[in-house]
Amino acid sequence: MTANLRINGSRIAGLCLMVLALGGAAMAQGQPLKINYRLAMTHPNSHLFEVSIEVEAPSESRMESLDFQMAKWSPGRYAVFDFAKNVQEFQAAAGICPPKSRCDMAMRPVTRVDDQTWRVPFMNAQSLTITYKVFGNDLSGTFSDLDSRHANFNGGCVFMYVVNHKQDSVGLSIDPPKNWRITNGRMDKPDQSEWQFPNWDMMTDTPTEIGPDWTEDNFKVDGKTYRVVVHSLGPEGGKRGALVRDIEKIVRAETAMWGPPEFDSYTFLIHFANDGRSGDGMEHLTSTQVIQPGTLADSGMFEDTLDAVAHEFFHVWNVKRLRPIELGPWDFTRPANTRGLWIAEGITNYYGHLLQRRAGLLNDAQLWTKLVAQITEVENAPGSRLMSAEESSLSAPFLDDAPHAQQTNLAYTSISYYPKGEVLGITLDLLIRGKTNGKASLDDVMRRMYEEFYVKSPNATYYLRGRGYRPEDFERVVAEVAGTDMSDFFKRYVRGVEPPPYEEAFAQVGLRLVSEPRQPVSVGISMDDADTTHVKLAQVRPNSPAAEAGWEAEDKVLSIGGMRVTPTNFLKIVGRYKPGDRVNASLQRGVRTVQTTIIMGEPQLMNYRIEEITDAPGGAKTLRAVWLNGK
Repeated sequence: MTANLRINGSRIAGLCLMVLALGGAAMAQGQPLKINYRLAMTHPNSHLFEVSIEVEAPSESRMESLDFQMAKWSPGRYAVFDFAKNVQEFQAAAGICPPKSRCDMAMRPVTRVDDQTWRVPFMNAQSLTITYKVFGNDLSGTFSDLDSRHANFNGGCVFMYVVNHKQDSVGLSIDPPKNWRITNGRMDKPDQSEWQFPNWDMMTDTPTEIGPDWTEDNFKVDGKTYRVVVHSLGPEGGKRGALVRDIEKIVRAETAMWGPPEFDSYTFLIHFANDGRSGDGMEHLTSTQVIQPGTLADSGMFEDTLDAVAHEFFHVWNVKRLRPIELGPWDFTRPANTRGLWIAEGITNYYGHLLQRRAGLLNDAQLWTKLVAQITEVENAPGSRLMSAEESSLSAPFLDDAPHAQQTNLAYTSISYYPKGEVLGITLDLLIRGKTNGKASLDDVMRRMYEEFYVKSPNATYYLRGRGYRPEDFERVVAEVAGTDMSDFFKRYVRGVEPPPYEEAFAQVGLRLVSEPRQPVSVGISMDDADTTHVKLAQVRPNSPAAEAGWEAEDKVLSIGGMRVTPTNFLKIVGRYKPGDRVNASLQRGVRTVQTTIIMGEPQLMNYRIEEITDAPGGAKTLRAVWLNGK
């Protein structure tokens, strides 16, 4: 099904739900409900979170029924995961029973309206209690995890919302297993187990860790309290103290750029899962979750954690408060569609790297390595010449860890908005610095956007202060800060697919981007790494020499030019040829042997590096120092 058909289908489904809700529920949106959530986990080994929702209607209301809905996705992770698939044992009863009391409440019939919605009639009752269980066995920034070691939940995949009442205030009570402690980014006291939130969105923006053995370290910056909560499922190698100190350096560097954040406290929830697979990072208004697959003691894990922290903390401003108009409040019956994720995520990626340099955690060479990695990913991806930054943003439901039951060609037709946005952030920043002789930068663009759309704009919705921006607003502010028309940049590099003007941008700070071919020729394949014996083709690049020769995914390359090939000698054998050479190649396709002739192509994959222009003018070197130091 095409993207357009998917979107239109979602709109039709949304209209149908609206009609059902209005006709069956007969709700008056002007009458808020009293809503309280209770969460228990009496059998952690079952991986089942036990949820109760108590709803009390105003005495004068005459509602026939209420709809309870599970979100299809959650903010910050834009793929559709259909969280309702893990809901079981949904039940409803009239009235509200005090916790841990025995009550004889009349059960209510439940109608499953669609894949994500349950309808419960009031039947002359003034209040309802809904109970259900949610299976959770994935430690991530999107899903939830419950086992004998701990519980970690993200509200979007656990808590249903009352349709048309997401804006109502809600309470949350958590009943943890014995000797397990609770922590999240909304703690007012150490032993807290109850919270009140202004709306459902705020409650689900509060990921929570519950367990017996997490640790907490605190520090203060400009009167704000920062809590570093670490849950280690393996050795730390004595590195936790240094980790906390370096996180403080990141906080100081990022608040120096943005100014003081509006919260009083912020929590870093960091998990070292030690399972070889769990890895994630997710931003929230007063906290972030960072999940690593190894242990803190592992080589490179310390640096990877700081990299994730620098990215996620930048989201405090960019995306959680300064946000595209489509990002809050949300319609969870259909995927999010925004053209601005290259700004929200890609530019955040750029600053996550740059601000580690300003914090003193990276030297110049280490920063160049990180920036070059992003440039390399973009410039070597065939999809980068097919998909623009705005198209990539709109394709997030397909790209952001989305599961695909069918084979796709996305590897060759798409590019992630993370690296695509980062390379645009690099070039924009340096061009603005050059055009203004160092008087302005992308830092100023971001601060001005934050001030205009979050701090000073009237509240557009119940969700947060301010209002969301459109990509055109960002383009306008860039032009205002740069003091010149920037429409050509956005036409060619943001909405178009041309490579950004690296040479012009890096020259502003006395640097150059240098590229060299990885191999003297191109073939146009990627190998299946799982097969260590044969050159098994995982993918064949469209319009490549291999594609023109008739090679297909799943083929095994037996020989090239009469020489037997293996995964270890393939590149060496191919490197003997030059572009235009016609070479015989033997393939195994199923049980058949296929003889082909491949014409070696011009190099496609490049290696990049950033180097200093030794005779750059002094002004460029001054601009570079200001860029790197943020002064």
